[in-house]
Amino acid sequence: MKQTCDTIFTAAFVVTQNETRTVIPQGAIAVSGNRIAAVGPASDIASAWEAGETVSLDNAALMPGLINGHTHIPMSALRGYSDDKNLMDWLTKDIFPIEAHLTPEIIRTASEFSCAEMMRTGTTAFYDMYMHERSVFQAADRMGMRAVMGESMTHFFPGLSAASEQELRDLILALAEEWKGHPRIKGAIVPHAIYTTGPDFLQRCRALADELGWQFGMHLSETSGETERCLKQHGQRPVEYCRSLGILRPDTTLFHMVDTDGEDLDTIAEAGCAIVHNPASNMKLTSGAAPIEAMLSRGIPVGLGTDGPASNNSQNMVREMYLCSLLQKLDTMDPTALPAQTALDMATRGSARALHWEGLGTIEPGSIADFVALGLDEPNMQPVHNIVSNIVYAATGLENRLTVVDGRILYREGRYLSCDYEALKGEIAAIRQWIASKAS
Repeated sequence: MKQTCDTIFTAAFVVTQNETRTVIPQGAIAVSGNRIAAVGPASDIASAWEAGETVSLDNAALMPGLINGHTHIPMSALRGYSDDKNLMDWLTKDIFPIEAHLTPEIIRTASEFSCAEMMRTGTTAFYDMYMHERSVFQAADRMGMRAVMGESMTHFFPGLSAASEQELRDLILALAEEWKGHPRIKGAIVPHAIYTTGPDFLQRCRALADELGWQFGMHLSETSGETERCLKQHGQRPVEYCRSLGILRPDTTLFHMVDTDGEDLDTIAEAGCAIVHNPASNMKLTSGAAPIEAMLSRGIPVGLGTDGPASNNSQNMVREMYLCSLLQKLDTMDPTALPAQTALDMATRGSARALHWEGLGTIEPGSIADFVALGLDEPNMQPVHNIVSNIVYAATGLENRLTVVDGRILYREGRYLSCDYEALKGEIAAIRQWIASKAS
């Protein structure tokens, strides 16, 4: 007697990203509820499983949904607003001033627009930090995406989200209560950076994460300028400074980690933290090239992220994999550095560890049913000698034909099933006009 499941998905390839990185030609996935019930050759799945629906994708590659390990999704409202500047000029002269005018409604709309961009290009989950983050929680929930999110915390008050530290704390406590137990959304305590906080404030942030049982994350060691400033103010490099404050734990994810040395990475490995690499943003802002091979050789979990759409300026994780591999090859002048499989690992298994979310990043029985399907009919995707090579080095992201999160189809063959995309386009255009009026 056949076992029953909700849906069977078939395709020319299933890229499982399991422990042995098995690729199944003419494969299939059986989905029950929000979990993968079985994966294997399509003929075997058809023989063993009875489904309410079968989705035949034909010449496509089913693969785990890509996981954007670090972004600021409301910043799609600021895409192209300020470019071609170094990090601190970009932040202090352009971004921080315009952000002071953003409203919860603008942030919610921009976040929904970013979710549409991500699901279109094969991303199913993300780790976000921004202001008025309740609006981002709401947007992710409405769009059906999976996310770890937190209010970006600095010690500058009054801020965009709160007039005082106590008000900010109360806001976060309310968020924790509102979203407790949500199946697709988790919270994090995310102080912005060491240059927008002080030591006591960082320790209070760490204590709040412990109190709530939330994850902890922050930008760290993004530039050499940050390191120089930390040495001048605290007599320590950024990683040692954070270690001395006791804020680095296994639940911690550090974004960027560009300007690091061997001692820094040994400290991170010992603390059990994860790192998220953001190659496009690091290149665009000339922050530098993070030493990814040195991180991986120490056993540090390394994920991949886009950073915000104002400093990338895309949230396309397929493009990010390509840039990740090529940047490491150029930085080390070694063509064997960070091969395609490693880039795909970072965008799936590595980012799942950066989100501290079990069951993500693979297609295997028991995994959460978050997956996508890249079409293989376009000229750039043929021929297929090595499907992982095509995914990392040839794909653009726009080949994606299907996005499934938690067992639910969110995008399929040009149709956005969790939003009115045409209406969203009109709303983001109106926001652009509003921003232009504020900047003039």
